[in-house]
Amino acid sequence: MAPRSPEDLAPERLPPQPWLSHPATKAVMAALASAAGPEDSRFVGGCVRNALLGLPVTDIDIATRLTPEAVKAALGGAKIAAVPTGEAHGTITAISHGRALEITTLRRDVETDGRHAVVAFTSDWQVDAERRDFRLNALYADAEGRLFDPTGQGLADLKAGAIVFVGDPEQRIAEDALRILRFFRFQAWYGRGPPHPASLAACGRLKELMLGLSVERVAKELLGLMAADDPRPSLRAMAAAGVLSLALPESGDPARFEQLVAIKTDLAIEADPLLRLAALIGPDPAKAQAASTRLKLSNAQSARLVEATRVDPAIASWMSPKAVRQGLWRHGAAAFRDKLMLAWAGGDGAAMQWRALLPIAESWPRPVFPLTGAEVMAAGVPEGPRVGRVLAEVEAWWIDSDFTSDKLSIIERLKAVVQGLGREA
Repeated sequence: MAPRSPEDLAPERLPPQPWLSHPATKAVMAALASAAGPEDSRFVGGCVRNALLGLPVTDIDIATRLTPEAVKAALGGAKIAAVPTGEAHGTITAISHGRALEITTLRRDVETDGRHAVVAFTSDWQVDAERRDFRLNALYADAEGRLFDPTGQGLADLKAGAIVFVGDPEQRIAEDALRILRFFRFQAWYGRGPPHPASLAACGRLKELMLGLSVERVAKELLGLMAADDPRPSLRAMAAAGVLSLALPESGDPARFEQLVAIKTDLAIEADPLLRLAALIGPDPAKAQAASTRLKLSNAQSARLVEATRVDPAIASWMSPKAVRQGLWRHGAAAFRDKLMLAWAGGDGAAMQWRALLPIAESWPRPVFPLTGAEVMAAGVPEGPRVGRVLAEVEAWWIDSDFTSDKLSIIERLKAVVQGLGREA
């Protein structure tokens, strides 16, 4: 589905949506309507926002006047599985036709501490909208796709690309400090033009509240921001507000990050959040390890981040095809490509020189070293550590020969190495 132009947004209803007419969606909305009325349950948040923008919809959230107990009863009556994924906060997940739809009772915050909230249920759509984060996320649509904009400014914000907190920005942030990072992520994904001044200023003033957030939530937001098509303007604003240094104290000179994003745009390739994070940290494996540990990244993410930030001086724009193949053998294709992209972003050389290296890095079929330990022992080397030494010496020659496939030449080299060992003995 192609993104829509903001001028094409229809203010009365959603454009046709596959998820809106899907049997799972229809079954859940029909079950909720049978317990109350069709006007008592509405789609809300990201599914409405993305549908209006013509962007993919992955999660379907439904707001309802029904209490969680009534939701479970309604789903049960329709033979739809109900999972209490967050019942204390009013959330029940319906599983219908293999799809999960999250249903949350309208609510208001009774008590918040910046991380957790005590809520009370309500039947007032306006009250529910006023506790949400941004006005463009406080848009609702009924089962027929008719739109509702309780703040009166959500649709206007969506058209303008304005990320604006609902009501008082400081109050919204005090309710959940993660909204500071969400502000910059949403600015990167949906914003156009400079950030909303009052919202940006509130993020800067209250940035210290982020210190109480779980690192897992921080990591998710950071990587989400990095996944935007062009996060550079948002990251600049984040740095200027003093938020970046708190969220990612390991961040270094942003020039490499900026150039990496520019390269991505030039090559028309998908955003790579972890590689962008590596670029932002800079060529410092110790900092990369510190960031990985602090943010509790997975073992695979951590290993990749640390390896990417470990500089290989041999990777340069003037590398020969043979040197590229040697680098691919030494590092593996994925790690070498990471290093190549980061070297390009931080190094010298014309773009056309770097670009010429990519096809080799992406298409070279990694060969198998065509010599075995059994063949070494057949050449007269007794079983033991000398076998490994011989293999290593022949492999070094094989790599330098640009991975020759001539088995006769390899055997001749093996004989020469074995003879050399005999003379040493």
